[in-house]
Amino acid sequence: MPLAQVGTSDTTQKAVSAANSFLAMLNDVQRAKVNLPLNKTTRSNWSNLPTGARFQSGATERNGLKFGVLTAAEQEAALALVRSTLSPAGYEKVINIVNGDEMLERETAPQRPASTATRFGRAEYYIAILGKPSVSDPWMIQFGGHHLAINVPVAGPANVLTPSHTGSQPTMYTFNGQTIRPLGHENDKAFALMNALSPAQQKQATLAYEVADVVSGPGHDGEVIQPEGVRASGFTTAQRNMLLDLIREWVGIINADTARAKMAEIQDHLADTYFAWSGGTTNGSRAYFRIQGPAVMIEYAPIGTGTDHIHTFYRDPTNDYGAKVIKQ
Repeated sequence: MPLAQVGTSDTTQKAVSAANSFLAMLNDVQRAKVNLPLNKTTRSNWSNLPTGARFQSGATERNGLKFGVLTAAEQEAALALVRSTLSPAGYEKVINIVNGDEMLERETAPQRPASTATRFGRAEYYIAILGKPSVSDPWMIQFGGHHLAINVPVAGPANVLTPSHTGSQPTMYTFNGQTIRPLGHENDKAFALMNALSPAQQKQATLAYEVADVVSGPGHDGEVIQPEGVRASGFTTAQRNMLLDLIREWVGIINADTARAKMAEIQDHLADTYFAWSGGTTNGSRAYFRIQGPAVMIEYAPIGTGTDHIHTFYRDPTNDYGAKVIKQ
């Protein structure tokens, strides 16, 4: 389905209204910092790294304004903008990642040397609007911080969610009496799929080397990776459905109309989609996996020697940054 048919004008109108409401709350200096031109440089300035690190783009700060300089009302308006293009489950995942990073800040701050610039937590997440919010012309929403990069290009009724990053550290925490696993579904569904494969399929899926981190993250726009693993053309119907359900954890962060169209495109190319694995096959083991096809690229990687620090990235090889309709 062409990108021009993805999404709805209703979603775009909600996003434009939310963007303008947020901008109206800011002073001139803040607006100039948060509302930047949409171009190749600004759109690619995103990262999985925390504040204080030099990002893969070469920048030392994300686009826009960080939450730490916004009032509570301004923060809520910024989050309303983020929420306007996402699904309820997608927005919940975003908030769970932010809250998890707040837990990390509280845990690490007492032991952190005063000289270090590294910071975690809600105050270190940034909101930016690239281009002028419009129901017809291209523009883009960016929201991100440590372990989160939401990039939503918008053009008329069209909107996409690639490239995007979701990560987690810790991978499980307690918040308001509830146990939260921001990427728990991704983990559990991947292990379920791997264990639903036959021994021969598992052998095909398993990489001959260990993977220390993702290879398709920020700073790797346009790079092509050779597909590896087991091809879904040989999957049973049940295995294909499990693979699609796993992919939906990333695609489904965006609103339902856009996600539905994207999943249909991925399903059309599912026979040419590969599933690769590196690590143990018992849930709870340290394991990397990759899903790669003509219309999707997903990576999931535990960082370090344990399982309490996860990086994941989602890209569309044909449509990162809404390339089909946004010419920059």
